[in-house]
Amino acid sequence: MSEGRGFRWAPTSTRMLAGTVVSAVAVIATITSISVPWPTLEREPLSVSAVPAPSASVLACTGGLMIIGRDLEDAAGIASATQQSVVSGVVDGAPQPDEVRLEAASVDEGEGPVALTAAPDGRSRTDVAAAGSSSVRADDIAGYAASACRPPLLESWLVGGSGATGAADLVVLANPGSVAATVQLTVYGAEGAAVPAGGEAVVVAPGTQRVIPLSGLALGEERPVLRVTAAGAPVQASLQTSITRVLEPGGADQVGPVVGPETVQVVEGLRVSAASEAGTDAAGVVRVVSPSRDAVAAVTVTAVGESVAAHSAQDVPLTAGVPTEVALGDLPEGLYTVRIEADAPVVSGAWQVTGFDAGDDFAWYAPAPAVASPSLFAVPAGAPASLVLSNLSDEDIVVTLERIGGDAREVAVPGGGSAAVRLRTQALYLLDPGEASVRAGVSLAEDGALAGYPVWPADAAAPPITVYP
Repeated sequence: MSEGRGFRWAPTSTRMLAGTVVSAVAVIATITSISVPWPTLEREPLSVSAVPAPSASVLACTGGLMIIGRDLEDAAGIASATQQSVVSGVVDGAPQPDEVRLEAASVDEGEGPVALTAAPDGRSRTDVAAAGSSSVRADDIAGYAASACRPPLLESWLVGGSGATGAADLVVLANPGSVAATVQLTVYGAEGAAVPAGGEAVVVAPGTQRVIPLSGLALGEERPVLRVTAAGAPVQASLQTSITRVLEPGGADQVGPVVGPETVQVVEGLRVSAASEAGTDAAGVVRVVSPSRDAVAAVTVTAVGESVAAHSAQDVPLTAGVPTEVALGDLPEGLYTVRIEADAPVVSGAWQVTGFDAGDDFAWYAPAPAVASPSLFAVPAGAPASLVLSNLSDEDIVVTLERIGGDAREVAVPGGGSAAVRLRTQALYLLDPGEASVRAGVSLAEDGALAGYPVWPADAAAPPITVYP
């Protein structure tokens, strides 16, 4: 019996010992695998860089000046006061844009604004530019207006106008696309931001222009700023402003959109005339709002071609969502650049008047975005025009300005300074900043006529995208 038990014990002990050894080896292997790096194989995922096919370039113009309440039997009716003369084109050799007129669904006795569509040139987007002007002298509206035709946007801002007594301002929404747009209008006023009943879910049918009286959105607001957001399709937003003082029309203008808030905004080409100081009204003001939070903005006004500010920078405290205005003070006759710097993103605009008598005019100037690539712009008919250029860098730069169908010239812009050149009206220009970045604005002025608008950068070609098969 004992031999039998011994015979059975030996294999069992052998198995126990083998198991112990295997376990120890496993523990050692595990510790070693953790502490000693294993060889690795790195392989970049297969990818292909592709450039999407460029889309067509689309612009919509503001159309002619309009007037509300001309028909005594329809006090809320909007009528055409005058048509708009448009100058448009592309660079030499590019496909010419198709031109259509949008239906002016809200306006009586007038044709709608022009919309332009330029097809791509092969694999390149076609740069197209257009601008229009209107001039009217009537008992209920008088003034000169000039504006650039702009691409429709999903979000834009309108800085200007008033909902106070004497103003007859209009919000103009154009949809050059083939799909309906639903627009929300947010008004920033004395009580902050609000969406009025008339600004909620505004439908703009495809191929149409819709006009909404500002008084229906911001009645009594003296310093409104509007945010325009669209869904379904982008829209081109603008603001027509006109005023009557003691039964005398005091000017008219068309205000273009501001793309979005920035911490630095530059208004180019504000024109001060010799007769712009009169009465108790401010001859020039800057309106600014910080949509997101309380901030402080510094406003500096510098004469074009000068390096010293026209007067000391003004610090302007801003309450979030509440527009504020600051007077520009007594400025000698000339062209000026207005720089607004804030510690939070802001939107802004500047207003200037030629005077406060019958036959005078005013203009709203929108800030100019940075132009860092060759960009086309148009100059409409009417008042003599100038191009104002600002260089925010410390280095001197030279930009090239070419009139399409004419000569090219180089313009030196000093670091931190500005320069101005005369332009031909009813002409098309190409602005090439080379390797630099520049801000530019078109300023138009003569006795009883004032207008201006910024030069926008050309729509960049679609950037390459990376595709992972």
